[in-house]
Amino acid sequence: MAIQIAQDPAADKVLAESPFALLAGMMLDQQFPMERAFAGPAKVLERFGSLEPAAIAAADPERFSELCRTPPAIHRYGGSMAARLQELARVVVDEYDGDASRIWTEAADGKDLLKRIQGLPGFGKQKAQIFTALVAKQLGVRPAGWEKAAGDYALEGYRSVADVVDPVSLQKVRDYKKAKKAAAKDA
Repeated sequence: MAIQIAQDPAADKVLAESPFALLAGMMLDQQFPMERAFAGPAKVLERFGSLEPAAIAAADPERFSELCRTPPAIHRYGGSMAARLQELARVVVDEYDGDASRIWTEAADGKDLLKRIQGLPGFGKQKAQIFTALVAKQLGVRPAGWEKAAGDYALEGYRSVADVVDPVSLQKVRDYKKAKKAAAKDA
């Protein structure tokens, strides 16, 4: 299955070809439309010329921030997300020798995978659970116990970015989130 999270063929191709891009897109997915967050790595690649974690980690922070803030910015908080992206790149370089896919391919089980993802900058428990489900559902990497680690996001349905495979599923995820917010507001 081809990744279609950004809903833009070029940006989705970047996500499919670069494990770091997929990870960075997930990190950017906060307080910003999902498909635009996941298009952010393609913008970085186009402007910076690389998505190699070592290159991003070593980049001059001011210049990197500037390219991330240039309209259309990679995020509504382009400067702070540029710093967080460089921090994420440093962790991938320091702990996984620059290979983001090792985070999920070398996880001993679902619990270990969740712990690895939660240890990344910008990834709390919920985001780590969603990314665990995304890795399982869209990449087919399913260490033992991934369902338990991913919680509700492992269930069938349209709950998160892990379930987005086309424009129709994107709308279903949006509808689910809208309904969930309304229910929480009513409670």
